[in-house]
Amino acid sequence: MATGAYRMLAFATRPRLPYPPRLLHLDERLLPMKCFTATLGTETNTFSPMLTGRESYEGHFLVRPGEHPDRPVQCTAPLWAARRRAASKGWQVVEGTCAFAAPAGMTVRKVYEELRDEILGQLRAAMPVDIVLMGMHGAMVAEGYDDCEGDMLARIRAIVGPGVVVGVELDPHCHLTAQRLAAADIVILYKEFPHTDFMERGEELADLVEATYLKKVKPVKSVFDCRMINSFPTSRQPMRGFVDRIKAMEGKDGILSISVAHCFPYADVPELGTKILVITDDRPEQGAALAERLGRELWDLRDQVRPPFLSIDEALDKGAARNRGTVVIADPADNAGGGAPSDSTFILRRMIERKMTDAALGPIWDPVAVRMCFNAGEGTRFALRFGGKMGPTSGDPIDATVTVTRLARDHTQFYCGTVVPVGDAAAIDVDGIAVVLVTQRQQAKGTDLFSGLGVDPTQRRIVVVKSTNHFYAEFGKIADEVLYVDAPGAIPRDFLKVPYTRIQRPKWPLDPDPWAA
Repeated sequence: MATGAYRMLAFATRPRLPYPPRLLHLDERLLPMKCFTATLGTETNTFSPMLTGRESYEGHFLVRPGEHPDRPVQCTAPLWAARRRAASKGWQVVEGTCAFAAPAGMTVRKVYEELRDEILGQLRAAMPVDIVLMGMHGAMVAEGYDDCEGDMLARIRAIVGPGVVVGVELDPHCHLTAQRLAAADIVILYKEFPHTDFMERGEELADLVEATYLKKVKPVKSVFDCRMINSFPTSRQPMRGFVDRIKAMEGKDGILSISVAHCFPYADVPELGTKILVITDDRPEQGAALAERLGRELWDLRDQVRPPFLSIDEALDKGAARNRGTVVIADPADNAGGGAPSDSTFILRRMIERKMTDAALGPIWDPVAVRMCFNAGEGTRFALRFGGKMGPTSGDPIDATVTVTRLARDHTQFYCGTVVPVGDAAAIDVDGIAVVLVTQRQQAKGTDLFSGLGVDPTQRRIVVVKSTNHFYAEFGKIADEVLYVDAPGAIPRDFLKVPYTRIQRPKWPLDPDPWAA
């Protein structure tokens, strides 16, 4: 156990077989494992006014067995890893439904229960199975369910029994709850933010689940609660070095896996917070000590891991002062990837007021404005009202005379080997500022969000992207400088402004010293 005021939770996995054991002393390749795999998830901002309903899943990603595309998708990396082992090792893979919605408010209770029960029914039909691989987010909240992943995994465990190995891949912006840790044998989180390693972690999950099933390892989970709420971009120091160090520890001295649960700050649920997860090969004391040591290190870095945030004018001043190159300015407060509407106008309005040109901004989610642009056609100049529709955190709409420069049906952006749809899209020119309007709410991830609509971001002095840090994977390649803005929006960067009422306290920065007696 941890000493002093530090808290430590340890979860031991001791599989017992509910079905007759296989004779694993024979050639393991002649005894293929039967694997069930499925996906259910979203990232829930409980403060968002936009409920996540059936159409939210159907419009983003909802495929039934046999419908999954022949390419990797971030939320279904475990399924893709299982497919690869079916080809290389002869696994028998049963694919269940995969459902994932764009981040928004709470999932409607009936919708969650229907999707959950659909997958559980498929699992029952597939029994007996040897292993279960689940792709989930880790910050899904539904009406009546603070911990959807924990609820789902507990029900999976009840179906398969204690002897079947259950593994789950989660986003680091998750709530690492006791319920899901108790239900799953292996829990793996992406290490990178932006999330460029989802397939690597899916492969890691499949390998560890297989090793557990073959009795090559006995995984024991140790968790350290860092008692804080924070953001940890791995695209900059010191988090870059921290992640590189924990990766170097894995596979040595009985350490199977190390994950950092960054937390998702925009959910008012009890177990929100940053945590360290260490999985060892039957070394609980070593795992507990390592989790605590890494957690203390992360606590000590709390003021350094977040990038500096500038005011709108400070960021625009720095961008305008450059004589060459491209400055990428991130607007994380209106990031659709965190549940914000992606329709705020604060930065754009200031750019217009300052008569800035040679700039680009996007995406702004406004299906009505996009329809008006399609109605007008490319090359048409007309009066358009756009943005600022969802409420006070979106600002006022922009009224401007714009020129429609490019239109695209079913526009997409490329991100880390995946294709991210943004729906029908329009590029408009607002007095020298290129603005991308979209019909499917999504954050900026790939530079082709702009270039696919005829706007070359490398030829713009300033490019404003609505994203927290996922943009960095692609936009970082073209940026001479990257700046972060603390603009008004639905997901404020100052966590003291988030109206929590239910989270477990003490928690920094809400409590200056959460370790005080």
